[in-house]
Amino acid sequence: MPELPEVETTIRGLKSIVGSKIINIKINTSKLRYFIPKSILLINNVRITKIKRKGKFIIFYLQNKHSIVFHLGMSGRLRLYKKIEFKHNKHDHFLLKTNNGKILIFNDPRRFGFIDYGLHKIIDSRKYLISLGIDALSTTLSGPYLFFKISKSIVPIKQILLNQTIIAGIGNIYASEILFNAKISPLKRGKDLKLYQCNMICKSTRKILKKAINSGGSTLRDFVATDGTLGNFQNNFKVYDREGKKVSGKVVKKIIQYGRSTYFCPFIQK
Repeated sequence: MPELPEVETTIRGLKSIVGSKIINIKINTSKLRYFIPKSILLINNVRITKIKRKGKFIIFYLQNKHSIVFHLGMSGRLRLYKKIEFKHNKHDHFLLKTNNGKILIFNDPRRFGFIDYGLHKIIDSRKYLISLGIDALSTTLSGPYLFFKISKSIVPIKQILLNQTIIAGIGNIYASEILFNAKISPLKRGKDLKLYQCNMICKSTRKILKKAINSGGSTLRDFVATDGTLGNFQNNFKVYDREGKKVSGKVVKKIIQYGRSTYFCPFIQK
């Protein structure tokens, strides 16, 4: 958390600053997961040309041929304020002002997120980006692709879906929801999945993630959109965080896999 839907919701909320110029940056905390490059403070009167998502990463492309990368980690959020409405909050680690009167804040209580900055070509070559697999919403994500990637794997499919080098953007919450929608057990090993089941997983991935985006993502603890709005897809969860409750008349079970909670219905998911 935040996962692809929350990141996509964030990017959609940043449209109002695309085309504006960055006139000031302030760093309140020099180190999050990693140190924030000090060279970012040299940005002045530089236009934001576009903002895009790669997996769970938010990338600002700038007129000076540089990029700013935000990763929200476990509890990070980007909030956009009008200058007259802004008040400093605890854990506001990074502040960016634009010439259209907006202030962008990176707030992260747990400090597992990070901010990077550099030339486009350098950022594009960062390991955290070049190692990403096919985006979870890409039309190129297909059953045959997934089948080829996992056909020899003894790793359970739930853990495979969390592997960003195979599919980029899926996290713990949506992996459980995707597998329930596909009616596949999270315990099933990659090598035991048939091609038709891989097709189902890819279809369910797009279906669940698009629904979550349309609902503004999921708010369990920390996530809010750039305007402070809470996501509400958590109200549509079928299995996640619903241990002991019933879905289609059957009880949802919780197990721990690789240190993470997994929710599923063993009667429905075979």
